[in-house]
Amino acid sequence: MLDMLTPLSVNRASPPPSRSEQICKLIIAAILRGEWSDNRRLPTEVELASRYSASRTTVREALSRLRSEGVVVSRRGSGNYIQRWPSQPVPARPQIESIHDIERYYAFRLCVEVGAAELASQARDETDILRMRSTREALHQAQLAGRTAVEEDLALHMAIAHASHNPFFVSTIEHALGPIRQCMELAQNLGRPHGAERITGIDDEHDDIVQSIIDGSRERTAAAMRHHIENARLRIFEGR
Repeated sequence: MLDMLTPLSVNRASPPPSRSEQICKLIIAAILRGEWSDNRRLPTEVELASRYSASRTTVREALSRLRSEGVVVSRRGSGNYIQRWPSQPVPARPQIESIHDIERYYAFRLCVEVGAAELASQARDETDILRMRSTREALHQAQLAGRTAVEEDLALHMAIAHASHNPFFVSTIEHALGPIRQCMELAQNLGRPHGAERITGIDDEHDDIVQSIIDGSRERTAAAMRHHIENARLRIFEGR
């Protein structure tokens, strides 16, 4: 019976990468770590062969591939230089697809936005204060006009992030705007209609955050931002 098996019935694993492909990936990893960023010049073929315990022929094949991809350029009599940093795959951003995702996301916001607001209360300057007041007023006017005011709300949160003067907070919150927008819209769809009482409550929360940052109170700022985010979560789950 074994003789009757066709080749299609046999599972064949993908062939392992060649040694030159392995060397190519190792060189790319070293470039991304910044090992040769000072003068952008790569070690010689002999040095690379020694470093990776490979033959010069294998190293030459790896360099040839890097040149074909535009990562490395060869300069006659000088050596191989980094022409551009290799691109790294962009990790997929988590999406909100369930109730559990919403819970996780508000837990994330508590950690990040409370921290950013706390830092903003210590680092803000006059420009930040003007920006926070301006975005706060734009949000208030959008609410009074009966608009969803989602973009104005996001602008206020970004103004607070910028007031931290920490690019890591700014970048993290900026990249999280999509899910934040999604949660805000969900809260509007599931919550009660935007009556005067609800608008006033949200306004008070924003006012407390901004004023605490202006006053330079780290403790009050943290408490105000935490209260706002927890209430935002409740506006989804309890329709407040």
